[in-house]
Amino acid sequence: MEPNVRFWITERQEKIEKSRQLLLTNQDASVHDLEDQGIQEAWKRSLSTVHPDSSKLIPVPFRPAAFLPFTAPMVFLSLLSVKRLKSMILPQVSFYTYTTAFNIINGNASYNRQSHESVLLGTGVIASSTFFGLLPHFLQMKFSPSNILMSKALPVVFLTQLSAVNVIASRSFEPTRGIEVMDKEGNVIGYSRKAGTKAVKDTATSRVVLFGTSAFIPEVFSYFFKRTQFFQQYPWSLWTLKLSCTILVMGLMVPLSFSIFPQIGRIQCSMLEKEIQSATEETELFYNRGV
Repeated sequence: MEPNVRFWITERQEKIEKSRQLLLTNQDASVHDLEDQGIQEAWKRSLSTVHPDSSKLIPVPFRPAAFLPFTAPMVFLSLLSVKRLKSMILPQVSFYTYTTAFNIINGNASYNRQSHESVLLGTGVIASSTFFGLLPHFLQMKFSPSNILMSKALPVVFLTQLSAVNVIASRSFEPTRGIEVMDKEGNVIGYSRKAGTKAVKDTATSRVVLFGTSAFIPEVFSYFFKRTQFFQQYPWSLWTLKLSCTILVMGLMVPLSFSIFPQIGRIQCSMLEKEIQSATEETELFYNRGV
């Protein structure tokens, strides 16, 4: 590794550590201290760059802030009407490769797993998601549905459902192996499969809201735009409008969908396994939902 690169990584890690220490030393401060700019900056940096379970730096392309610039063009390309199926393979592979990696990296990491398990799981999820993502385009080319509802709604429905299934599949270890649940002091009580199921289910729901809205609204705008005189004179403007609309809608929906469910989830102890209930007197426990 080059000296400059090593220095940059070390410096970056030191900044993150200082931010985390600033949060720790102010955890018992009053609510008014949260207005301090240093505290706010430390909180944002900790949430956006450091994984809450492993305390490791999240790779830059897979941080929440990078989700919109990467996925918006992919969503736009995935919903284009094409005459050849081959032209849709790359957008579908790119989209599901990124979202699968994002889900795995930003998921709960408190359970035991090997790196090769994540690689094998991710490869299988990418392959299956790509196959089903190409299916509506294949059906359109094969049968050429004259119904505008079927021709436009089918890719949107598939994209929405596959986005949720992608989360469930790529994070399937969490419901089967269980994730850490903690009390309000941060003490780990045990590993819960039910908490893992809830974490994955809530994240999948947020993806349905995100991609369902982001795919549906541009299609509606495009449908009415095609009926205007401006489109008759400048047919190429449809791509510009649709891409701009996709980026705008996703720009509004990404922070909304990420915040529908809190990253630190709560669950009633009575809903968890009996061994966890017997290990604590707390009525409510906490877990990392992931992004």
